[in-house]
Amino acid sequence: MLDEYLARIRAHRNNIHRYRRLLKSNLSDVERRFIERRLTEEQTALESLSAEAFPFAFSLRKGPDMPAS
Repeated sequence: MLDEYLARIRAHRNNIHRYRRLLKSNLSDVERRFIERRLTEEQTALESLSAEAFPFAFSLRKGPDMPAS
């Protein structure tokens, strides 16, 4: 199951990189809006999938019970 999550995460990450590369190119306004919308959708999907695959989070914030470095 983890392999499937990792493959899907990798696919979203690759799409995000591709869309960012495309945004650096010469696009019409319509194309740019489409790519920006797809980029946002891919980022949202990646965040959601990452949270689902890795539900635990590590907090690096200093709290009252953590000594200052």
